[in-house]
Amino acid sequence: MTQVTPLQRLLTIMKTLRDPQVGCPWDRKQTFATIAPYTLEETYEVLDAIARQDYADLRDELGDLLFQVVFYAQMGQEQGLFDFDQVCNAISDKLERRHPHIFGQAEAADSEAVSVRWEQLKADERAEKALHSALDDIPDALPALMKAHKIQKRCAAVGFDWNTLGPVLGKVYEELDEVMHEAQQAVVDEKKLEEEIGDLLFATVNLSRHLGHKAENALQVANRKFERRFRQVEDIVQQSGLQMQEATLEQMEAAWQQVKSQEN
Repeated sequence: MTQVTPLQRLLTIMKTLRDPQVGCPWDRKQTFATIAPYTLEETYEVLDAIARQDYADLRDELGDLLFQVVFYAQMGQEQGLFDFDQVCNAISDKLERRHPHIFGQAEAADSEAVSVRWEQLKADERAEKALHSALDDIPDALPALMKAHKIQKRCAAVGFDWNTLGPVLGKVYEELDEVMHEAQQAVVDEKKLEEEIGDLLFATVNLSRHLGHKAENALQVANRKFERRFRQVEDIVQQSGLQMQEATLEQMEAAWQQVKSQEN
């Protein structure tokens, strides 16, 4: 008897869950649109496990994410759109096509050369799909910082970018001044202020990109650092016999500085 592979077992479970007669009522009623939010949630849970370096949890979260792919493939097969094998073949074809230095005759001296070729191949693929703008096919659903980075990277690929850090930093200062100008008006135009804040964030993403970092990742690091420090501030305040709501800003600031000095 042929042994069932783990992947075959998962595909069979998914097919059973969607079976019109014996399947799970919840799974049967799902659509591409209703599953999409779960896919985003599972993706973030994978990233969280990686950040925590919890590899047992990462294994489980990767399973949850794989299940999302299997779910979409099953629904695609039911509608005659595509099946799991076609999904696998599509990514395999793309990987071979985008790595001609591995699977073809092209050469690439280093990772930078690979990145340049990768962007060119992606541009060729967009042209074949009649996507003529460098910004075509960037998903609207991306987190804002991640989308800003991708927009800027695409523009840089066609030469629309500064090649020194000075103008990039200057743009951050310029946008900050414009934010403060709007914020200090006698009557604040909130829509205009929001626009200027957005420009400042976009410029900051560009600075981060020029410094070799993704703003999305950098902000996640900052979030975790702030959370860690704030929890310690809460502990210090509570150890002094106060609740956070009872402590003054000066007391909380003193605790904050204590936490920072202990870390340093």
